[in-house]
Amino acid sequence: MNTLDSLNKSAELALVIHKSEARVDSRDMASSLDNGHRAVVALIDKYLPQFQKFGKVLFEKAALPASRTGQSERYALLTEDQSYFLLSLSRNTERVVDLKVRLVKAFREARLAVDIRKTEYMPEYHALHELVHALAKESANERFIHSNFNRLINKTVGIAAGQRANASAPTQALLSVVQTIAVNAMRASADHHDGYARAKLALQGFSSALARGGR
Repeated sequence: MNTLDSLNKSAELALVIHKSEARVDSRDMASSLDNGHRAVVALIDKYLPQFQKFGKVLFEKAALPASRTGQSERYALLTEDQSYFLLSLSRNTERVVDLKVRLVKAFREARLAVDIRKTEYMPEYHALHELVHALAKESANERFIHSNFNRLINKTVGIAAGQRANASAPTQALLSVVQTIAVNAMRASADHHDGYARAKLALQGFSSALARGGR
């Protein structure tokens, strides 16, 4: 087995999800390239204006595992485009080529995972909000009405606003079920107030049933 074959069988590259966006840790890139992390960060700093043409570079700090004095290191969470730009600054060695391949795979899989998760709850999401729109009857406060229903769904599932896209597969499945229950409960509603009350009552019953089943 040659060196490149060995590198291609290395561990999959783990990405970090930041506000629904997949990013790669500069420490992982440095490790994959067998470079010192300080040198990688120095390169990012040197070409920071160019990196930021692909979006803001997100810098974080973390304690150094081997430090006895609590020292920390600065690292970057790079977007897909930023990570490819970083590699474009390096000579095409076997390690660089291998990391490019693993980055392509990792970001592709991250996009597929997000798409799959969205399709699990999005059809019911659209059905719910189409019904809310019909019940709101062009109310001036319609956007707040939609927000209230989203909060009700999130509360039932146990997630905060903005967490749906990154929720686990079981939570995505639960979102789908909860939204379906809400839609079914609202079908005979007179208006959005009645619809909300019916949905809330149905979801309270569902939550109670779940709690009893978990005992």
